[in-house]
Amino acid sequence: MSSPAPSVSGRRILSLWLPALAMDRWRLAMGEAGSALDAGPLVLIADTAHGPRIEALNRIALEAGARRGTMLADARTLCPAIATAPADPAADLAFLEKLALWGRRWGPWSAMDAPDGLLIDVTAVPHLYGGEQSLLADVARAFARRKLAVRAAIAPTAGAAWALSHYGPPDAIVGGTGSSAEDDIARALSDLPVAALRLDQDVLTVLRRLGLKRLGELGTIGRDAIQRRFRNRKSPAANPLIRMDQLLGRVPEPLLPVVQQDMPLVQRRLMEPIRHRPLLDQVLGDLAADMARELEGRGEGARRLEIGLWRVDGEVIVRRLELAAATREAAHICRLFAAKLDDVDAGFGIEMVRLRASWAEPLALEQGDIEAAAEAHGTSLAACIDRLTVRLGEKAVSRPVPFASHIPERAQRWQRPLDPEPASQGDLPFHKRPLKLLDTAEKIAVLYATPDGYPKRFRWRGQVHEVARVEGPERIAPEWWRERGSARLRDYYRIEDDTGRRYWIYRLGIVGDGRGGMPDWYLQGLCA
Repeated sequence: MSSPAPSVSGRRILSLWLPALAMDRWRLAMGEAGSALDAGPLVLIADTAHGPRIEALNRIALEAGARRGTMLADARTLCPAIATAPADPAADLAFLEKLALWGRRWGPWSAMDAPDGLLIDVTAVPHLYGGEQSLLADVARAFARRKLAVRAAIAPTAGAAWALSHYGPPDAIVGGTGSSAEDDIARALSDLPVAALRLDQDVLTVLRRLGLKRLGELGTIGRDAIQRRFRNRKSPAANPLIRMDQLLGRVPEPLLPVVQQDMPLVQRRLMEPIRHRPLLDQVLGDLAADMARELEGRGEGARRLEIGLWRVDGEVIVRRLELAAATREAAHICRLFAAKLDDVDAGFGIEMVRLRASWAEPLALEQGDIEAAAEAHGTSLAACIDRLTVRLGEKAVSRPVPFASHIPERAQRWQRPLDPEPASQGDLPFHKRPLKLLDTAEKIAVLYATPDGYPKRFRWRGQVHEVARVEGPERIAPEWWRERGSARLRDYYRIEDDTGRRYWIYRLGIVGDGRGGMPDWYLQGLCA
């Protein structure tokens, strides 16, 4: 559902821009462990087909010449001492969603402005803080306490507030009531660059080529001229007129508020602090039974559970558990948490225990034989996987699934045991593949009659093998969309030596392909 749309004259929107969201979240997540890296030039990188690309950077790296969106290799030519850490866009988005819920302290609803902003409706709220300027000051203090950089602005429309927070002066406010609101917005934003309209990069390039660099300059030419140039652009981000009308409040701009989901939570406040494990297990059993009833009433099962132990001295001990399949079986939950609580130090005693399901999925109600239900729905397998995961670690239990790639070493991926296979991974028309592939293809020395001929003899792991039979070649081209232009072709052969053993080898490159010297040979698999 979209947010309500009161008239522009009475609406007030607070835009919050977190220009260093990814780096700030990384610092908070790493804590003291990341202090050493952050003391020097540091960048967060993402892997691409052409190498690591910079997604975020700290102030020292910026001063050293690094820029967001450039390749790491280019940045290291300017600053060889740059340290790196992996970027995590999914964690950044989850962090932004939590900030959106936290930001509702300033208004009745908030919306995410991904990837690094928030929009909050503060209509009829500023007087509670002593005015809009005081509200912005409270915003700055709250984000400073969280060690997050922020730029804020308030305006009658989301587009105007966004433009001011990104390109206007700090803590900018645009007012206006009645018929003057549109004129106030146009006048206050006239000197901002056209990038403040939230347009696609190719549209901004066209506007600059037309000599339109400021918002005020868009009003110097007729709407018909702009409409003719962009008449086929229906998306707001591709049409300057739509964005300008949204910014001025002439047309509504739908926003999607972030709605908090109340997750099942049960707790026990103990009359006397407990210090011994049998008493803790008893409390856990009671909480697991309560959680099972709560989940059953909602028609759900838990996939992730968190237990919090509040000690008398104020310290909170948290243990998390992620399940292979949704469940609400109290005994199963107790068994899994038993191993997680072995190292708990109760100190002077635990006075409160809380169990929370932070991730739940629909789980239909059933009635029938327990064993039959386990066989029909796979809950016995799920329970086994859960127990193995608790004992061996979260990443120790996984299964391979096919992946749509004709490169043999990329033709499968690993995922959680009971997660469904991605729908897009269809079977490709491969030739018959060997049953066993080596973890990494091993280089071999091959004797052949001609450079492009069949192999006659090869040496692998110090032993010479005479080739008795050969089948092939099967030519596999590189994945041009992710490989460099110098990547070479592969010619695969199924061969059998004089002892009857069968191998899968390939020649990397062909003579005269202009992509290197003589071809190299590799052994990649063992055939049945």
